[in-house]
Amino acid sequence: MHCAGCARTVERALEQVVGVEQAEVNFGDESATLEGEPQAADLIAALQAKGYRLGVSRARFERGDPSAAAQLAFVVVVRDSEVEYLNGPGHLDRIQDLVGAPAAAARDEEQAARERAHRRLVLETGVAVLFGGLVLVGGMSGVMTAGLQCLLTVPVLFWAGRRFLHGAWSALRHGSADMNTLIAVGTLSAFGYSTFIWLARRGAPVYFDTAAVIVTLILVGRLLEERAKGQAGSAIRKLMGLRPKTAHVQSGQGVQEIPLDEVRVGDLVVVKPGETIPVDGVVVEGRSTVEESMLTGEPNPVVKQDGSRVFAATRNQTGAFVFEATGVGAETALQRIVALVRRAQGSKAPVQQLADRVASIFVPAVLAVAALTFVLWMTVPAEPVLEQALLSTVAVLIIACPCALGLATPTAILVGVGRGAQKGILVRDARALETGGKVDTAVFDKTGTLTVGRPVVTDVVPDETDVLYAAACVEWRSEHPLAQAVVRAAEEKELDLETFQDFTALPGRGAEAGGVLVGNRRLFAERGIETPDVTAYEEAGKSLLYVARDGGYLGFVAVADELRPESVEVAAALRRAGLELVLLSGDRKLVAEAVALRLGIETVAAEVLPEDKAARVRALRDSGRIVAMIGDGINDAPALAESDLGIALGTGTDVAMETADITLVRGDLRGVPEALKLARATMRTVHQNLFLAFAYNTIAIPAAALGLLNPMIAAGAMALSSLSVVTNALRLKRA
Repeated sequence: MHCAGCARTVERALEQVVGVEQAEVNFGDESATLEGEPQAADLIAALQAKGYRLGVSRARFERGDPSAAAQLAFVVVVRDSEVEYLNGPGHLDRIQDLVGAPAAAARDEEQAARERAHRRLVLETGVAVLFGGLVLVGGMSGVMTAGLQCLLTVPVLFWAGRRFLHGAWSALRHGSADMNTLIAVGTLSAFGYSTFIWLARRGAPVYFDTAAVIVTLILVGRLLEERAKGQAGSAIRKLMGLRPKTAHVQSGQGVQEIPLDEVRVGDLVVVKPGETIPVDGVVVEGRSTVEESMLTGEPNPVVKQDGSRVFAATRNQTGAFVFEATGVGAETALQRIVALVRRAQGSKAPVQQLADRVASIFVPAVLAVAALTFVLWMTVPAEPVLEQALLSTVAVLIIACPCALGLATPTAILVGVGRGAQKGILVRDARALETGGKVDTAVFDKTGTLTVGRPVVTDVVPDETDVLYAAACVEWRSEHPLAQAVVRAAEEKELDLETFQDFTALPGRGAEAGGVLVGNRRLFAERGIETPDVTAYEEAGKSLLYVARDGGYLGFVAVADELRPESVEVAAALRRAGLELVLLSGDRKLVAEAVALRLGIETVAAEVLPEDKAARVRALRDSGRIVAMIGDGINDAPALAESDLGIALGTGTDVAMETADITLVRGDLRGVPEALKLARATMRTVHQNLFLAFAYNTIAIPAAALGLLNPMIAAGAMALSSLSVVTNALRLKRA
């Protein structure tokens, strides 16, 4: 595809195929994403009918999770002109073969095809620079005859610039017009007019240098643009490049080095110091630290020991360990992240709709303006000014740039999503970025989001071992989270707990065993045991377990779900950004309000059920707020779904990756302001790019029509316009 008009043509062609419910074509990364159940051959025929073809010899069409062959609608393999069509479960073995190692081979083949195209472009640009430069210098100095200029222009226009001529002819044959049409008409007009003047021996100025330099400058601009676009998509290639080629697998024959594609679930994989972990798994032997920054953005190495999860593409440090493979191929966290990033980079933001509508009529409109320019220059002046009419018309054709419009949004999305992936922020689609840039209200779940999600003992009053010991001897048989917190605290102090056999649970109040009673204030009131005034602890959001032995009061244990270390920092950052903060919690009112007070959150709703959380979020949206809901991705699913933007804390492998608009792989709350900053920066770049593209064409086309721009200057400006849009998007790599 050569411009936004091409992308729109392809999109319309695919939308008209029977079975296609929706089609999105991304000019930035040259991809098409379809929804529906069309026939593969119909899709290919629709492309060919418009003069387009697939860029590589193998293509995969997937439905649902690409790792699950049973969910595939179909796979189509294209080799030359032959199509192999495999439909669903009837060809599972063949499909599994295609979506395994050959999938990586297809990506390698695509990369090789891009490299070949890049080398061809470099060669064509070099030839154009050499001969075009000679024509320009010779024409301007007057030392070169018109015939020699014509001879030197031929290889520039008809060899180095043949891509434009072929593209224009293909578009014409299929009843459409694109950027190639503008370039071809402009350069051929200048060349044809100059050839006529030279052959007719009229002595008037010739414009071979105009035709040659236009092609040269556009090729140079295309080369720079391709390089910049390559940098825009570098994040996904870096992720893919992290995978090792082999793995050390332990078997009855010892440790063997085998290709990565041959590793299977259940294999025991040995990782040596300094090696990259090949697949996902669970450590079964050894201990080490692993650098996971390339996958999660976590800057500090993470300790791995027996039972720890490890992920493909992360790098082992100094130790060695053995782990059991639990995720291979497309089932690894890396591959799932890559798939999510690819999908997001190929999606369209709603703001792109305006550019798409303009692009669909851009080239015909420019052709009409060019024709009108020629007519006016030939009729308005007292005498026809053929040369000026020609130059102005060519300038209009050349300076118009639909590419800038087509690249404005997708390049920014491409870079923004990639930058997020590097920071452990997984964006589901471009819509999430656009919404994230507008969020004005952040709604937080409490347990597991603002807090660590696991209660801990904070106080023992009086601070005596006897109180904690007595409570733990009773609670070790209870499954309640508060009871488990008491037992962990006793174990940390290495207390040798006594086993009470006469354990009795008192639902909603506490438990007793061995003459020891542990429970809440209501239980102690029922038993007639007096308790002290503990208002300060309750106002601090702590839950209290009172302890008595043989009817005599001993003391109490205070338990709280502590705040995450970064919660205060994150709340302050969001307030500085102008967001209103809301806390929704199913916990007691005193506890929720205590947490809100520490974080500076003014709006609190406590004792709220999950379905009620969704209603609260809906009410905020109905009041005109743009709401981001931050939760754990599972328990808060209704509220996440109801919000404008769902942000889930996750590990990068759970269901949150598939349900939330944004997933924070590291599970660190600091990712929330980072994600919103990234969204705002990306959308700011999109708006800047659209402004550049619209402003450029709005100013440049009339200026060219009025004869204020030489066609060669117009060619340079056109090349720079696309480059400026891509370069502006690349600034997001430092966001």
